[in-house]
Amino acid sequence: MAGRNGQLKSVVIRSLRRFSERYFPEKATRSSMLDKEQEEEASHFGYLDSFPVDVQFLIMTFLSPVDICNLGATCRYWRAMVRDPLLWKYFLLRDMPHWSSIDHLTMPDLELLDAPYLKGCPSCRQQWLPSRPAYELLTSFLHYLMPSSEPRYAMFGPGMEEIDVSFVTRLMRAHDLLPVSGTPHRQINGIGSGISYLFNNQHKFNILTLYSTYGAEREKARLQKESVSNKLFIFKGTNDTGHPVFTPAPQVQEVCQEVDGFIYVANAEPGEGVGKFNIRAVLNFVGDSTAKPLLVLSCVSREPEEVSDGAKCRTPCVYVAKRLGLPQLSNRWMVQDTVAESLTGVLDGIAWLLKSSGVKI
Repeated sequence: MAGRNGQLKSVVIRSLRRFSERYFPEKATRSSMLDKEQEEEASHFGYLDSFPVDVQFLIMTFLSPVDICNLGATCRYWRAMVRDPLLWKYFLLRDMPHWSSIDHLTMPDLELLDAPYLKGCPSCRQQWLPSRPAYELLTSFLHYLMPSSEPRYAMFGPGMEEIDVSFVTRLMRAHDLLPVSGTPHRQINGIGSGISYLFNNQHKFNILTLYSTYGAEREKARLQKESVSNKLFIFKGTNDTGHPVFTPAPQVQEVCQEVDGFIYVANAEPGEGVGKFNIRAVLNFVGDSTAKPLLVLSCVSREPEEVSDGAKCRTPCVYVAKRLGLPQLSNRWMVQDTVAESLTGVLDGIAWLLKSSGVKI
């Protein structure tokens, strides 16, 4: 990744230099005359305009996306410079590993890097969302007055079982974050009723936790770094490409039909697998799975430390999405970075999941 980013950096500087020399030749002339006529140029042009292109690019690397857009609004020269698609490809390749979330609308093509940067960047993403019309505000108020059944979600995945800090235990004990509001009366044979939580002290939702096997077997496998026999899915063979094919166990099949969506807890610790075939098995079994959103919590045990280049010791969410094959799904999906110990990112993920289920937040 670092090598590819360095190569693209050189390409961007050459592209900006060629563009500047071709369409703004007076800029190159003024850049070479800066020492001789600095006082005279300062009265007509900004110092930033007179810098060499590689220095201008270096300065832009320290700016936020919003700052770069504001820079483009200052004059014709900068408006043209910041519109260079190679410039935004560089920022996309540099910043993607640091993004805390990605979804089905903003996932870039990791091979072509052709997605708009501002559409994918979490800090800029909200401006791409459609505004709510006036009639929808009235509808939201009427929905608020009418009681509705709480949405139910099935939660499963290796991140619940393989990491050192129990994500489920922390979630159940975080009363200040997501208060437990009880257990519903709706039972599912072999699974139970799950636990209901309260989001923002007003929106109830229910989570059915699906473990691959019994607690003692999971703990033994975790300590010995071994895999366990997954009782949630049945191995059916391999497909034409040689990949394994699974189908949900009978009790899981009933859950898939009953719930309104799915929460997949992925193990985002460095070097760990993410288990894409279990997600495929669940979604393929549900007839009309497109109506059921998928939230992927890309989970690590504790807040990861930063390494020398500023990256964190965890699998970036964009690569979790790619390994899980999420861009090929027809469902609405989102990958949210999460820390089991502090539950960082959980509220953002739950908010997206509730909105995707029709809850007005």
